[in-house]
Amino acid sequence: MDNKPSISVFFPCYNEAAAIEALVEKSLKVLDKISDNYEVILVNDGSSDGTAELADVLAAKYPSVKAIHHSRNQGYGAALQSGFRAASMDLVFYTDGDSQFDMGQLPEIMPLIEDCDIVSCYRINRQDSFIRKLNAWAWGKLVCFLFKMKIRDIDCAFKLYRREIFDNISMQSTGALIDAEILARAVKAGYKITQTGVRHYPRTAGTSSGANPAVIIRAFRELLKLRKNILHTQNNSPKRKRRDNNAQFE
Repeated sequence: MDNKPSISVFFPCYNEAAAIEALVEKSLKVLDKISDNYEVILVNDGSSDGTAELADVLAAKYPSVKAIHHSRNQGYGAALQSGFRAASMDLVFYTDGDSQFDMGQLPEIMPLIEDCDIVSCYRINRQDSFIRKLNAWAWGKLVCFLFKMKIRDIDCAFKLYRREIFDNISMQSTGALIDAEILARAVKAGYKITQTGVRHYPRTAGTSSGANPAVIIRAFRELLKLRKNILHTQNNSPKRKRRDNNAQFE
């Protein structure tokens, strides 16, 4: 990109003490190359493994890093909401604190945001169990059907947004439905989405909560409620002119 945009990068973290220091240090090196004005936000979602203390240490060590803490575990969606609301730069990017994605690929997707509002990535050679991948495929098909979307990997935690989107859409989900909600509301509002693939790596530390039956049941219960809320609610006029009357997928 000819001009270096300002960018907020945040990581939702729940018991990720083993991974976040290396992730932050690599992120700072990447961001130094692509932006002159950036911030890194660590969203500690009620961790009990030392993540909170480490986040504060990193925030004290690096001026561009700040830590946000939930006093108790509120859920993935709540962590993302806190990150998006804390972001102050023109662009906002997030990925999970478990280091299953390579921050080194962020410069590769940055040029794509010039012609769209959201870059929604999908995992190449997803490093999860067969059952987890099957569940994710079925979930993605269902969500896309219900909300009339064409998203290849709904829950891929490697996404880049124009921050102004979050001035014009609401976020209610505090659990695993959050990615689907944001994309569905963006589609409803007419924002343009492009998609590209990114590498995915095995988890080496921490524990995933995505396959927890309670998390899955909660997501399905909230899904139908969300569909009714989004599809039967009139669009609010955003503060800027939309790129098109209808959302586009590329």
